[in-house]
Amino acid sequence: MAALRQTQSVENKHKLSNTLRNWLPILHSSLSDLGEAMAPFVDANPVVEIESGYEENFESKIPRKIIARAVSNSRTEQIEALTIQHRTLYEVLDEQLGAPLFPTPISQEIAEFVIANLDEFGLYEGDTEEFCEKHTISFDAFEKIRLRFSHVDPIGICAKDLAESFIFQLDNSEISDDAYPLAVAIINNMSEIHSYSKEKNFAEVMHVLSTFKNPPNIEYQEESAQIVPDLMIYFDDEKNIEVKLNDAYYPTINIDTNYAVEHAFITQKIKEAKSLVDALDMRKATLYKVGLMIVEYQYDFFIGGQIMPLTLKTLADEFGHNPSTISRAIANKYIACDRGTFAMKEFFTTAIDEDVSNAAIKEYLIGLVKAENRAKPLSDMKLLALIEEQFKVKMVRRTIAKYRKQLNIAGSSERKKLYQLGT
Repeated sequence: MAALRQTQSVENKHKLSNTLRNWLPILHSSLSDLGEAMAPFVDANPVVEIESGYEENFESKIPRKIIARAVSNSRTEQIEALTIQHRTLYEVLDEQLGAPLFPTPISQEIAEFVIANLDEFGLYEGDTEEFCEKHTISFDAFEKIRLRFSHVDPIGICAKDLAESFIFQLDNSEISDDAYPLAVAIINNMSEIHSYSKEKNFAEVMHVLSTFKNPPNIEYQEESAQIVPDLMIYFDDEKNIEVKLNDAYYPTINIDTNYAVEHAFITQKIKEAKSLVDALDMRKATLYKVGLMIVEYQYDFFIGGQIMPLTLKTLADEFGHNPSTISRAIANKYIACDRGTFAMKEFFTTAIDEDVSNAAIKEYLIGLVKAENRAKPLSDMKLLALIEEQFKVKMVRRTIAKYRKQLNIAGSSERKKLYQLGT
């Protein structure tokens, strides 16, 4: 009996080991790439067949309460438009780096610098002050050249922020002279847009603004597959919050247990196939539990509030895994809710490393800006160096620029002008 129990224990351990070995790549994969992640296991197993979960339209598989807002046809149409875009944004811009807009060597050098420092939305985020010091030119001279991008296609590109991008597009629109001042006022105060609703030209302005590209590089963004969420979170008719797995989009694993040949090899492959099914079930159970935790900690967000601080370590402790494992588990995973479709990682204060969160970095960044010399504000490169020294981490300037924008902190050159104005 002892020998039998030992044999069963070894077999169960072996089964669990196979399941876990299969589970990690399946868990780490996005739902849209799940079939590809399972391919190595399937290709090596003659008793397994996979039925894709992508045969139906995504919109037919999600609750009606989500579909109206979270997943719209406009996104599908946008992606379809992208698939026929062959030239890159940089190719299009490069073709325009000459006369009449950029006729001189310095104007072309400035234009090349601006293009090289565009963020993922096509907005300029370069260190103007550093460039001006290096080339011994004034900020105003630099800006005079950069503002010529208001005449470059696609209109709105290379602006310093979305408001300026809209101004670029406004100046190239067919808005009436009477409505133009109101449009400028609304663009500069988008958060209070409804306060202008009784103005005479409000309808015309809103019609014009609705044609603007946001972000300005939307036509040139990289082609990507449609985002397919793993989870859907919504309120039912009784106002109870529901967490639903996107089961319909999972591939179906069919195991031929009546294989014509009786052989130890086939028996082993059937066991491996069953462990693959177990691994897929583990993925579902894990992500469902993640969804329940997100609802528990971020309930306020789903009723219209803000995302609250939540570290990956909290989730890792709940699961008994390392934060790095959880970080990979939520990567490329999405949640659809009536506020839109969000990456799972957006619900967490992700760690820069084991001990440093981006929240701590942002707090320190705010302190640096508050204490900076107003006659010579800190550039993003200088902020980066100070943050790396303080937290003993390696980062890139683009991350600092992103954090700064999220905190509504202007660039160094803009801050200097604001300081001079006494703002």
